[in-house]
Amino acid sequence: MTYRWTLNQETFLFNDLKTLLAKATPERSSDSLAGISAVSERERVAAQYALADIPLNHFLNELVIPYESDEVTRLIIDSHDHASFAPIAHLTVGEFRDWLLSYEVTSEVLENIRNGITPEMVAAVSKLMRIQDLISVASKCRVITSFRSTIGLPGRFSTRLQPNHPTDDLKGILASILDGLMLGSGDAVIGINPASDNPTNILCLLNMLDELRMRFEIPTQSCILTHITTTLQLMENNAPIDLVFQSIAGSEKANAAFGVSLSLIKEAHAAVNSLNRGTVGHNTMYFETGQGSALSSNAHHGVDAQTMEARAYAVARQFKPLLVNSVVGFIGPEYLFNGKQIIRAGLEDHFCGKLLGLPMGCDVCYTNHADADQNDVDVLLTLLGVAGCNFIMGVPGADDIMLNYQSTSFHDALYIRALLGLRPAPEFEAWLIKMKLWDSSKNRLNDPGHILLTNGLSGFHGGLLNE
Repeated sequence: MTYRWTLNQETFLFNDLKTLLAKATPERSSDSLAGISAVSERERVAAQYALADIPLNHFLNELVIPYESDEVTRLIIDSHDHASFAPIAHLTVGEFRDWLLSYEVTSEVLENIRNGITPEMVAAVSKLMRIQDLISVASKCRVITSFRSTIGLPGRFSTRLQPNHPTDDLKGILASILDGLMLGSGDAVIGINPASDNPTNILCLLNMLDELRMRFEIPTQSCILTHITTTLQLMENNAPIDLVFQSIAGSEKANAAFGVSLSLIKEAHAAVNSLNRGTVGHNTMYFETGQGSALSSNAHHGVDAQTMEARAYAVARQFKPLLVNSVVGFIGPEYLFNGKQIIRAGLEDHFCGKLLGLPMGCDVCYTNHADADQNDVDVLLTLLGVAGCNFIMGVPGADDIMLNYQSTSFHDALYIRALLGLRPAPEFEAWLIKMKLWDSSKNRLNDPGHILLTNGLSGFHGGLLNE
């Protein structure tokens, strides 16, 4: 179907829905690289006007990637809940934006429609939104998940403690973990990106994390961000697996580039659920996504990066994950060129994921060759905190020495908690209080200078570091 819009006597034509979506997208380097972005601001505005007039139900009929050739498209269409869609089925994209922003649309209303909206619908409406719109609507979306800690409750803000090491040295990793724990980090997960995917190496990391967790009765979950096939192999050998991790994308071809399929993820999901290691809940998957991943594997089918990112959320939603986060600036400036593009993309991802019912976090990050710095991180971090983001990363000094990129530090999470009056996950907060790390009356850390000597962590710390 061809779409057209006349702007000041100049008529713009868009050959199909995916072209219209791409042309309506705020500027970003990924779509320019793919050759699908608007060639001028006039064309972008015309595309946004045309997009605003499209009925939401049209997205169920014109598919951006064919049903017959893509299992993600089939998942989106086959899992669509028509009853949940009914309250908004009569709206256009522009009317949907106005409806989302209205006072009458509450968290409960958004929860009731989440299974009736498709990724393409939420991507489309996000393209018509300003920054404040993305924040306003996302702040109304509440998604709560649990395993040993409960993530996403009102008034709470969590962190993934990310103690990566360039050689997977256990002593170095443990030192970073203890640093993070003493600064109140780790209630979402203690998650390590391994330098090596060797199963023996992964098992050593898993055993170390599990020993630390059990010795100090830490109410959190651990995860080694290894490939899903390695995790399956380790589960078969009774490794202590809490969560299954996998990077995912928005098309079958892009997921194949990651070495996964929906059936493989389903197999791993069933396997980890059978271990029954959770205590307060049973959300067992951890997914990471990022705008540009489909383009980087030439698997985007001419669809813009942000719509492809939203389609990845359909994959995640199917498996009821504990955690999902966009590594928004990680792929590099070829995909998100500067701080402005990274900030916009991070808020889009959070908005789209939350609206689709996902427990969204964000790795607020950038690579060292991007036109961005820690001031941009501060801006996006603060905006995500206001928008109700479930969790961020906690990296020692905000500098990941294994992945060689810049993210958020343990102190950044303390800043957001103090600024907005937010607390860690309740189970983890109780543990912090028990370990004399947290002052509940003031909602802040105790002085960490004496903690190793008073709460027993020094025994484990010294024992391992002296081996």
